[in-house]
Amino acid sequence: MTTEPHPHALAGRREWTALSVLMLPLLLVSMDVSVLYFAVPQISADLEPTGTQQLWIFDIYAFVLAGLLMTMGALGDRIGRRKLLLIGAAAFGAASLAAAYAHNPEALIAARALLGIGGATLMPSTLALVRTMFTDPAQRAKAIALWSGVMTGGVALGSVMSGLLVEHFWWGSVFLVNLPAMALLLVLGPILLPESRDPSPGRFDWLSVPLSMAAVLPVIHGLKEITTEGWNVRYVVSITVGLLFAALFVHRQRTSASPMIPPALFRVRGFGPGVALNLLSLFAMMGSAFFTTQYIQSVLGKSALEASLWSLLPSVPIGLAAPMAAVLVQKGLSRTTVVTAGFVISASGYGLLALAGPDSMWLVLSACGVLAFGIVMVTTQVMDLAMGAAPVERAATASSLMETGAEFGGALGMAVLGSIGTAVYRREIPGSAPAPAHETLGGALAVAEQLPGRTGDALATTAREAFTSGMNGAALAGAALLLGAAVLAAITLRRVEVREHAYETPDEPKNLSPSGV
Repeated sequence: MTTEPHPHALAGRREWTALSVLMLPLLLVSMDVSVLYFAVPQISADLEPTGTQQLWIFDIYAFVLAGLLMTMGALGDRIGRRKLLLIGAAAFGAASLAAAYAHNPEALIAARALLGIGGATLMPSTLALVRTMFTDPAQRAKAIALWSGVMTGGVALGSVMSGLLVEHFWWGSVFLVNLPAMALLLVLGPILLPESRDPSPGRFDWLSVPLSMAAVLPVIHGLKEITTEGWNVRYVVSITVGLLFAALFVHRQRTSASPMIPPALFRVRGFGPGVALNLLSLFAMMGSAFFTTQYIQSVLGKSALEASLWSLLPSVPIGLAAPMAAVLVQKGLSRTTVVTAGFVISASGYGLLALAGPDSMWLVLSACGVLAFGIVMVTTQVMDLAMGAAPVERAATASSLMETGAEFGGALGMAVLGSIGTAVYRREIPGSAPAPAHETLGGALAVAEQLPGRTGDALATTAREAFTSGMNGAALAGAALLLGAAVLAAITLRRVEVREHAYETPDEPKNLSPSGV
C-alpha cells in the first residue's frame, strides 16, 4: 500500500532505523565513483585492456549514473520509491557480482554500466524516502544532514577502501563488498521502509528519456575531457550538442501534457535557488579536488595510497558541519545567514589554498578542511530547503534534479578551474622545456626522470612550482566565485521563509498537475 505520512508527524525509532539501512547503499554508490583508483594496475595486468577500454572502465559508471538520474527520479514517483530502490539494489548487487568476476574488459565495462543504472535508481530513491519519512522540519534537516555527510564521505572513502582491499585480496574484492549491504537492504527494506508514490502522475513521457540522456551525457563528457586533455574542438562540439538537446528537452517539458520534469516544480518557492546553489557548491568542491589530489601525489611525492589516506583528514570537518548548520537554523538563525556564511567560509578555504607553496602540505590540508566545512554547511541547508519545498508527490523527481545539478556542477568546476590552473602552469614553464613538460605536471616529471642529474632536478622543481602557481591562480578564481555565490544566496534566499514554521506551506498538498500548470 502507498502510505503518505501526516504532515509534521514526528518520526520514531522505526524511521531512524530505516534511515540507517538507507545509508548503506548510499555509501556504496558514492564509493563506486572512486573505488577503482588502486585496482587499475591489477585489472590492467589481469584483463589487459586497451587505453580506451581502461578509460571506459573508469568513466562509464559516472556517465550512465548522470544520464539516468532524471529518468529514474520520475520513474520512482510513478511506480513507488521503495519499489524502485529495491529493484536498484538487486541490480546493483548483481552487477557487482558480474564486475568482480569479469573475464575480459568488455564484460567489466558492461558490468560498470549496469552499476551506473543501479546507482541511478538508488540515489534519488534514498533522498525521496528521507523526504517522505521525515515530515517534521527539524527531523528532516537532521536526516538530510546525515544523507549529505554519507554521500560526501563515500567518495573520499572509495579510494582508501580500494587500496586496502587490493593490498590483501584480488581486484574483484572492491565490488564484492557491495553484496552484504544490498542483501541487507533487500531483506529489511520491505519491512522498514514505507512505500510512497505520486497518486496521479499522468502518463510516462518516454520521449523525454533519450532527450534527457542526450542533454546530460555530451556535456558531462565534454567537460571531463577538457579537464584532462585541454580545450579541443571535439569537446566543444560535444558540449554544444548537449546544450542543443537540453533546449529540446526543456521545450518538451514545457509543451508535453505529461512531462517528465514538471516546469511548475521550479516555480515552487525555494526549489530553484536550492538547485542553483547546490550546483555552485559542487563546482567549488570538485574544482579544488582536481588540484589537491595531484598536489599531494605529484608535488609532495606521496604514493597513491598515502595521498588517499592524507586526503581523509579534510573529511573530518564534514561530520561537524552538517549538524552544526542544522542546529544553528533550529536555534533561530536564518537559513540565509547560514548558507551565506558557509560560502564565505569556503571562500576563505580557497584563500588559504592560494597561499600554498610547493612544500605546504598542512596548509593545503587545512585549506581543504575549511573549504569542505563551508561547502557541507551550504549543501545540507540548500538540500533541505529544496526537498522541503518540493511537493511530496514529486520527491524523487526533485531529488534527481538536485543530484543531476551536482553532477553538472562538479564537472564544470573541474573544467573551468582546471583550465585556469593549466593556463597558469603553461605560462610558468620555460619555453626551452621539452614539449611534454608544457602539457601537464605528470608529463614534466616523466621527462625530468630521463634527463641527467641537475637538469632533470631543475625541470622537476620548476614544474612543481608552476603547478603550485596554477593551483594558486585557480584558488583565487574559486574564492571569487564563492564570494559571488554568497551574495547570490543572500539575495535569493532572503525572499524564502527561513524559520521552521515556514515549512508548513511546502508540506501541504500542492496542485502540481502533470502539465506543470
